[in-house]
Amino acid sequence: MGMQRRLSWASLAAATTMALAASAITAPAAHPADDPVQVVVDGNDVRADNVNGLTYKGLGLLSCNSTSNLLMDYKAEHPERYWQLIRVLFGGKHPLINHVKVEMGSDTNTSTGSDPATMRTADEIADASRSPGFQLAADAKTVNPKLKVSILRWVMPQWVQTEWNKGTGSDEMYKWYKETILDAYEKYGYMVDYVNPDTNETRKPDISFLKWYKNALVNDTDFADPRYRLTERQQKVAAKAYHDIKITASDENTTKNIGPALLTDTELFGMVDAVGYHYTTDDRLDGTPDSATYRPYTKLATGDNAYGQDKEVWYSEGVGSFGWTDHRVNNTEGPSGVSTGIGGVQSALDLANRSVKSYANSKRTHYIFQPAIGAFYEGAQYSHKELVSARDPWSGNIHYDAAVYVMQHFTQFAKTGWENDTNTAGIWRTVPEASYSGVSGTENVDGSNGAPSYMTLADPRKKDFSTIAVNDSDQTKTYRIKAENMRLGGVPTMEVWETRAADTGQAYDANFKHLAAEIRPDGDGYYTYTVQPRSIVTFTTLDRSGDKATKQRLPGSTARTVLDTDAAGKKHDTRDTVLYADDFGYEEEDRVRVGTDNGARTVSQPYLKSRGNQPRYLVDQTGAWEVGKDASGNNVLYQHLDQSMKGTGAWNRNTPNTTVGDFRWENYRASVDVTFPDPDGGLATLGVRQQKGMSATDAAYSIGIGRAGTWTFYEYGTAIRTGTVTAADGYRLAVEAKGATVTAYIDGQAVATYQDPTPATGGRVKLGSDFHTTAFDNLKVEKVAGYTPYATTLTDNMDSSVAYTGTWSRNASLGDAMNWYRSTSTGATAGATVTVPFSGTGIDVIGGNDGSAVLDVYVDDRLVAKGAKTAATDKRLATYTLRGLPDRAHTAKFVLRSGKIVLDAFGALSGDVDGAVDTTPIRTAMKGIGSPAQADYTADSWALFDTARSAARAAVAGQKGLDTIGAEQITSRLDAAYDGLVRKEV
Repeated sequence: MGMQRRLSWASLAAATTMALAASAITAPAAHPADDPVQVVVDGNDVRADNVNGLTYKGLGLLSCNSTSNLLMDYKAEHPERYWQLIRVLFGGKHPLINHVKVEMGSDTNTSTGSDPATMRTADEIADASRSPGFQLAADAKTVNPKLKVSILRWVMPQWVQTEWNKGTGSDEMYKWYKETILDAYEKYGYMVDYVNPDTNETRKPDISFLKWYKNALVNDTDFADPRYRLTERQQKVAAKAYHDIKITASDENTTKNIGPALLTDTELFGMVDAVGYHYTTDDRLDGTPDSATYRPYTKLATGDNAYGQDKEVWYSEGVGSFGWTDHRVNNTEGPSGVSTGIGGVQSALDLANRSVKSYANSKRTHYIFQPAIGAFYEGAQYSHKELVSARDPWSGNIHYDAAVYVMQHFTQFAKTGWENDTNTAGIWRTVPEASYSGVSGTENVDGSNGAPSYMTLADPRKKDFSTIAVNDSDQTKTYRIKAENMRLGGVPTMEVWETRAADTGQAYDANFKHLAAEIRPDGDGYYTYTVQPRSIVTFTTLDRSGDKATKQRLPGSTARTVLDTDAAGKKHDTRDTVLYADDFGYEEEDRVRVGTDNGARTVSQPYLKSRGNQPRYLVDQTGAWEVGKDASGNNVLYQHLDQSMKGTGAWNRNTPNTTVGDFRWENYRASVDVTFPDPDGGLATLGVRQQKGMSATDAAYSIGIGRAGTWTFYEYGTAIRTGTVTAADGYRLAVEAKGATVTAYIDGQAVATYQDPTPATGGRVKLGSDFHTTAFDNLKVEKVAGYTPYATTLTDNMDSSVAYTGTWSRNASLGDAMNWYRSTSTGATAGATVTVPFSGTGIDVIGGNDGSAVLDVYVDDRLVAKGAKTAATDKRLATYTLRGLPDRAHTAKFVLRSGKIVLDAFGALSGDVDGAVDTTPIRTAMKGIGSPAQADYTADSWALFDTARSAARAAVAGQKGLDTIGAEQITSRLDAAYDGLVRKEV
């Protein structure tokens, strides 16, 4: 056995199965910091003959639920950044991601949104290019031809669902799968490697259908059907590859039934190649040690089962890093209110511990992120839990989280992937006897107890090994590692690569994945090293000290430029009055490179063809939103999910809706043409200022109209006004939001105006329909004269530029997805302050609040508002706004006088204001004030008044960037300051 130090809290059973499972025995709540962890890597434990269960396959990503929608826009708008992302995630000798898993959609919402159905009807020719996951896999194969691709379903299209509900839908299900697979093969040249025929996150695996599907797959001889569009040569190649598709099961969540089923069903065992389940690190532990329900996944992976064969075991869906590590390093979640650095629950180190513990406890050698790439708009369910954030395709901004470095500790110091048929690929094996995790938790794992957590990977030839150790505690942890029966050669040096948060005064990424030490064994053969708190290290016998790829830094983030385009919606242009426009013709778009021929080459395709006619920048929450031809042959945007398609299963049931635009848009007018091709009915909605949620009514303000001309104006789905206009073939809807005033228009005529006492100040545009085919065209978003159109930047409450004094609770662990980056800073003690640098004419204080907080507000060290009240607001909305400042760099300080305030983020307002601004109210206020004498008033009250009066004077003198709201606030602050003047005592 390789574990020389028999762990004091566990005893190893004599049986082989129990020996392999010993590393999963529960540790105590805490572990002594001064008790070294001794690990022996014994070459006799490196199972070169285990080619499925113990081969380390590395990491995968899941594309589904709209999470990849915006990737195709990055590819078209900033191809250099897109292809750089492909290289970073999938390229090189040691790729981070080895597998793209595609969850096939049905145009309905299955968490954060909907993915298009590849076949909406039984007669429709399959189109895999609608789903960005298939194309992502095709592009990834250009840098990693060995990349695996798998598919499964969550819900099915209506034509399949109808028959399935009758108990006779197997043929329909098979047709949908097969034609999608062959379409991806025809378009991209790769054959899917794995299929899970069952539904995603089932609790009761459909064993009979798994068997039926496998038999249908291997016995299928029909590849000549014209629907498949395969040449005669392609048919022969496709047939062989198709028959080699492997079966996975069963993607369960909260249950673990497929493991015991395989161990007790010989036929099923022979059909299923890989098993996986979600969101827990543990094996099943019920029954006696020799039963099929006791550690079934360990038995499958190790081959210690009645069949003597090993199977792949996957963590087939797990989270990425919650929030951005850049921000969460500033939390106060550690002991005595210190930071947990890159660690803590749901952190980058949590991901590492999940990988270690899921291997140690259930022998899973493949972790699939849902998602690895967040390419959907923030504010949808499950936002901010990814390795890479790509949400502004117009800007090209991509953020690579520190979690990427953390996970590279597993993938860059081993040869990962799938072993070949001759067992000669040299994929490294996991070593159960030299792997262990004593951290607490089963999903959101917590390493603060200081227990050991490590995993060992070894070359099957026993020439090298790497041990990854995770220390997500506030104490050091000493590791002593020894190699036995290995062919390392001589007395090799061991490299120690480390990732942890920056020390005081260092750059944020100073300690990310760097060579921390080179150590040699002592007289007893042990390599000894003390692992720092809140860090991950890889001990490796590989020589990577001079390897450029290992040392390579991740690409930096570029500016998140606001979406402000020319009239075509293509080029960035702040000079005109248009924020964004889309006529869905896309004549302005260039051709797009697409990976094909199983990654051997790329081809150039027209814009719409390259993306299956999916529109630009839209992220679908529900519905089949696709560009097509109208009766005149012009491109329009259709929502196709109608009465014949709507009855599919969905997690978040909503009427069809999609989102477009920039969350920073504030004062603007959105308009769109709508028509109703379906004679049986139709409803179209247009909404503005959407920040979160996944229904059409999540826009703060919207107007909906039916084909007969009946309309309703809504605030967050609550009807404010209703009416009827003359019925027509189509209508032009518009909603204008400027400050607290919102006006709805139909065909250019105002039909409703609403003054919101607590307005939502900004957000994106929503389009919606009911379950009838509905057409949209000529979407336009315009600036409003005299009003600031948008905020230019968003600063998170935990950004390192934000400074705090006094008592604050700054939390990220288990944070709400509706908070930016899942973090908040909460203050409830009078005198607590927060200071924020920003550039612009104003600042929004964003966060879900009860309105109890009262603030003193300083700008550039001058008091501008005393006893300012905050508003009761939902999350992502502004609880306090400050406007009317000179358009330049500022520092704002907020002092809590009373109540409680929850800080989420701060938005800095642009000084780009078109049109004249009426300063008459300011002039009137100044005239009414007259010329009070400074000598008559106390210094403090005069200072506030003098600041307000100076701002008023600057405004009437033509202050650049002043908008209508700024003028209103300057007037209000002047009146309040004058009223607050305190006469000196005589």
